[in-house]
Amino acid sequence: MSEKTSRKRLLEFAAPPIGVVHMGIVGLGHRGLKAVERYALVDGAEIVAVADHKATSTAEANRMLVESGRPKAREFHGSSGASELMALDSVDMVYICTDWHSHATLAVEAMQRGKHVAVEVPAAMTVAECELLISTSLSTKRHCMMLENCLYDTFSSATRVMAARGLLGDITHCEGAYIHDLTDYIDDNGGPESNWMAIDTLAQAGNAYPTHSIGSIGLHLNLHRGDKMDYLVAMTSRGKGLHGRVSNTLIRTHMGRTILLQHDIGTPRPYSRLQVVCGTKGFAQKYPIPTLHLANMTTAVEGEEALALSEQFREEGVAEWLDDGVAKGSPNVMNHVMDCRLIHCLRNGLPLDMDVFDAAEWSAIIELSARSVQMGSQPMEVPDFTNGNWQVLGGHKFY
Repeated sequence: MSEKTSRKRLLEFAAPPIGVVHMGIVGLGHRGLKAVERYALVDGAEIVAVADHKATSTAEANRMLVESGRPKAREFHGSSGASELMALDSVDMVYICTDWHSHATLAVEAMQRGKHVAVEVPAAMTVAECELLISTSLSTKRHCMMLENCLYDTFSSATRVMAARGLLGDITHCEGAYIHDLTDYIDDNGGPESNWMAIDTLAQAGNAYPTHSIGSIGLHLNLHRGDKMDYLVAMTSRGKGLHGRVSNTLIRTHMGRTILLQHDIGTPRPYSRLQVVCGTKGFAQKYPIPTLHLANMTTAVEGEEALALSEQFREEGVAEWLDDGVAKGSPNVMNHVMDCRLIHCLRNGLPLDMDVFDAAEWSAIIELSARSVQMGSQPMEVPDFTNGNWQVLGGHKFY
């Protein structure tokens, strides 16, 4: 079987259904413990094992499980804890919440041990790791989903409905960002050398954290589902350490659309993910001021009026989980929808919302943007990870 034919099998890949998804969580820092907390609200999933370098962290996870009325999980700690957890026959899916640089290695090991994988962003740090995730998913017939929660932002979901109804016309340009002033927080907690995001931001010449910005755009533009990224150009402003440092990446797709991504954790700008979608007939933007100008409108609406209008556009497959999160009092509805959608698809043997190609395409921007900056903002070709199958699907679907 040719590599092109082989990779085609991963498009809308579905595995046999799992009645109850038994989870193992690897990495119990802030995000990992939040996952333990969140899954108390998710039906059809049980946390049966937890692993971390520190025994105190696994003990804290079990304290949270018991406090919420759930049974204790098996605990694994130390350098071999993750591997021991993955060896359990009772684990169906491994949820990886460790440091960025170990994500791909652990995801590959979990798939090789027969487990489905849900991995925090980014899924990989290099193009080579992205390729390895794909080849391993293909050979093991196991899912590898990167947990990009911004896809489930209510405004982003509504924008997809607007686009599907033709209210934006032909989408020609999108913008996304992670703009979050963390300088005071970082300086007050040991400085850049003690903060994981600061360390990687300073180590990377380009965009060290692109998935929050490209995630929703990937679905808006149907990347590897009718269009693909062809090349990118990146540049990063000078700064004094983190202060003043802004990364900009411009991407051109095969269909002639453009994408602007920004990463900025070192200027006093207000928090923003931009979420800008420009079309021939309409415009949608969430930050800094929610704005909508749709095909049937004479003038734009902004602020609360735009948010109220967006609530009229409910996306099938997502809206019901948004309602579920609100009804259950979830502190972060985006995360709740992401978790519930993942478990829903695994339990019903459905394709996941984000496949391994999404994980690869979005994560590859880290290395590609860095190489572009290092080479004087030279264009960098974005690999076609589908190996020629990017036009097979006609769009994205929430099953």
